[in-house]
Amino acid sequence: MPTEVIMPKVDMDMVSGKIVSWHVAEGKAVTKGEPLFDIETDKAAMEVEAPADGILRHTASEGMEIPIGAPCAWLYAEGEEVADQPKAFAGSDGGGVEPAPTGRAGRTDKAEVTATGAEHGEKSRATPRARSLAADAGLDIATVSGSGPRGRVQADDVHRALKARSARAAPSLAPVGCHAETGALAVTRSKGGTGTPIVLIHGFASDATSWAALGAHLKRRPLIRIDLPGHGKSPKLRVDSFADLVKKVCRAFDGLGVESAHLVGHSLGGAAGLALADTRPKRLSSLTLIAPAGLGADINSDALSGICNASRPESLRPWLRSLVANEAIITDAYVRLAMSGRSEPALRAAQIALADMLFPDGAQAFDLRAALDRIRTPTRIIWGKQDAIIPWRHALRAPGKTGLHLFEGIGHMPHIECAAAVGAIVKSYA
Repeated sequence: MPTEVIMPKVDMDMVSGKIVSWHVAEGKAVTKGEPLFDIETDKAAMEVEAPADGILRHTASEGMEIPIGAPCAWLYAEGEEVADQPKAFAGSDGGGVEPAPTGRAGRTDKAEVTATGAEHGEKSRATPRARSLAADAGLDIATVSGSGPRGRVQADDVHRALKARSARAAPSLAPVGCHAETGALAVTRSKGGTGTPIVLIHGFASDATSWAALGAHLKRRPLIRIDLPGHGKSPKLRVDSFADLVKKVCRAFDGLGVESAHLVGHSLGGAAGLALADTRPKRLSSLTLIAPAGLGADINSDALSGICNASRPESLRPWLRSLVANEAIITDAYVRLAMSGRSEPALRAAQIALADMLFPDGAQAFDLRAALDRIRTPTRIIWGKQDAIIPWRHALRAPGKTGLHLFEGIGHMPHIECAAAVGAIVKSYA
């Protein structure tokens, strides 16, 4: 009998959740605890893990709203006969689904997926990020004490354990890119995918989750997302200059262990990616810059300051809307999710300090036009012509060998506003 993968209940008010993206393709084998898919609710977005080993079958479509307790997919044992696609998904137009006719959907004693990704009583409860960090460093996750809910091991717990292990070992430095190194940037890798990996670097005041929409159009490629210093899950490091920022990003890139990659960077991440391409020309197969910083002095410093200083959804909302051409994209749920990731005062303080250093007196303090002229990596620039943060005309300063893709009716976030079109451009090179 296959194991149901059901929509978990992650807060008291939740009645359904939306499937944002699958990390594993249908027909692929998964192991218990492996990240399976991302869900989004009115209050949060999170990763859900596989409840058991098996072959993933009959997955609900991305974008579907699934009621709590209803199945999202089924896990079949190796060699187990696969039944016909359940009626719940047949011809679905993205609405809710009904539990499969197995009589099991209403039970609570099944191998149920939970928001924390493990069954109650599991010996080693850990977040996917913590498991990845431990695996990369050769650390047995079962030896790490967890500080999260019900003793769940968090990434910070692994960092502390690695630091303690390093202190006990010989006083040699950790290799570049090793997660044991103090200050290593957070790296998120997708599961599955074939070919040359695509490395994604987000923009200022954003994080790795901002690539979800584009990632849905690149899911057959291996994706690697890097959080900038003071952003997302990366540590709140002191950054003394743009060159120092690039140094930290290059260190994270070198630590990926990939021979070659397609690099995609947005805004400040685009500037960092361009600088990386200038110093790692043989490591990049292509470079995609989305509304990149570094090609002119102009920047909307009021918007950056407003986003950095916002401490509640009401004050964050108008500044988020300045990022896009169609304000309807920035829903109240989107604002709450964005604010939940910016609720920590220390994170906001780190980004305020970074903005003051990178954009003093409302101007970009670094100029990468010469670097763009030098690089020989196949490069294209994507920009929205309604960008209210960085003027799209900066793209016209690119040399003739650079491909330009300019979109009408699009603002500073093309990878969100027209993700399918941007995905098609990236895939044409990757």
